[in-house]
Amino acid sequence: MDEILVVDYGSQYTALLARKIRENGVFGRVVSGENFRVFENTKGVILSGGPQSVYELGSPRLPERLKQISVPVLGICYGMHLIVHEAGGRVVRGKTGEYGATTVQYEEDPLFEGVPQEGEAWMSHGDSVESLPRDCRVIARSCNDIVAGIRRGEFLGLQFHPEVRHTDYGDRILSNFAIRICKATSAWDIHNFADRAIERIRDEVRDERVIAGLSGGVDSTVSAVLTASAIGEKLKGVFVDHGLMREGEESEILHILRALNVNVSVVDARELFFDRLRGVHDPEEKRKIIGKSFIDIFEKEATSFGATHLLQGTIMSDVIESGHASEAADRIKSHHNVAGLPLEMKLKLLEPLRQLFKDEVRELGRKLGISEKFLNRHPFPGPGLGVRILGEVTPEKARILQHADRIFLNTLREMQEEQAAWQAFAVLLPVHSVGLRGDKRSQGYVIALRAVDSTEGMTASAHEFPWRVLKKAASKITSGIREVSRVVYDLTDKPPATIEWE
Repeated sequence: MDEILVVDYGSQYTALLARKIRENGVFGRVVSGENFRVFENTKGVILSGGPQSVYELGSPRLPERLKQISVPVLGICYGMHLIVHEAGGRVVRGKTGEYGATTVQYEEDPLFEGVPQEGEAWMSHGDSVESLPRDCRVIARSCNDIVAGIRRGEFLGLQFHPEVRHTDYGDRILSNFAIRICKATSAWDIHNFADRAIERIRDEVRDERVIAGLSGGVDSTVSAVLTASAIGEKLKGVFVDHGLMREGEESEILHILRALNVNVSVVDARELFFDRLRGVHDPEEKRKIIGKSFIDIFEKEATSFGATHLLQGTIMSDVIESGHASEAADRIKSHHNVAGLPLEMKLKLLEPLRQLFKDEVRELGRKLGISEKFLNRHPFPGPGLGVRILGEVTPEKARILQHADRIFLNTLREMQEEQAAWQAFAVLLPVHSVGLRGDKRSQGYVIALRAVDSTEGMTASAHEFPWRVLKKAASKITSGIREVSRVVYDLTDKPPATIEWE
């Protein structure tokens, strides 16, 4: 199966580059420049954008191994600047940057086959090419006469971002690169991904055993079912009951996993988690405590099972937000299964879904026979309600939030609105607000309701529920939970906010 490597230099759009390549039936794999290497089936390389400038001391450079291979290379924004800079050209800070939609004029080149000579493209840069290296020619210019595209043999560069929907014919440009220029075969889909993933799992595990960390979410469940298909009884699922799941969810998850022939046991760790989280308010510290607590339990279970590997349902959005796709990437938050892991672990990590995004994981789950009802359930964070209780986490707060979350989701279900949003949930805020109970003044917690529309979780828009739905949910929550006096609704998109509050 042919693939194109996407070297991540920290761009917020790196994920989209890989996705757009996969939409052409070619596997797009995100890799870091530090660990870059090509494979027999690598047909091309894309260099992503990034926040740095090539003329700054310590800014990322082209991977040395890239200079020793002969496959087409496409640099995007910072990636184009790298190509120019390392070939002897000059990149400088522009007098005025270009941000947003800009008109671009295209020259004749296979990269622009089927693309009009002029169109709108999405710019996001403050640097520009001042002089070109020898044997390099301009193939596109912006309306401000800034170099917007270059070719130097098999090295191509674009100042703009073809991967975003704001660029006219951006999909066609990336398709031209993958299919026409790299000559990659369109043979990838989620079905052959499953077959190849099973082969890779068997090759990596061989005669050893694996512990699966199960959070109750779609990602960890799909990961466990996939791995069970590969190694059978050599996999043991460990479901940690930390007291921070949705209300009544433990029994539902166990029923689903056992019906799919996953060997799973339950560890009651509620006392351990609440004890370690006592007095902790910082979100990053909470995530790391939760991550370490999971690992402590998994290592203990692994010892009794004789396991050498830990299976996790890590997906690409976890990696990117944790700033672990490359050293150039900025950390948004530490996911408990990525940056939240302790530095030293006895177990080797097995992460077969690391290159996929949420919608692709759901499609893989269908291939594996997991029910639509489960796959379409709203995403749930690995640390559970620990990152939906702002401030200190206590058993009482967990009980209140579990109840509020169940009321909210049940209301959406009753009013046939549950599947209208990609994700919906409740958050417990660390403030008290005045209220009225009968004729008496009261003080109670504030619950924030959050719902978003998204595809892969990298960007999201606040969902617009009918007003009557939100009013009914708020009324049921304040009537049904004495400790809550007020309900608010979060209208913030991602970006600037993240989906979860912590």
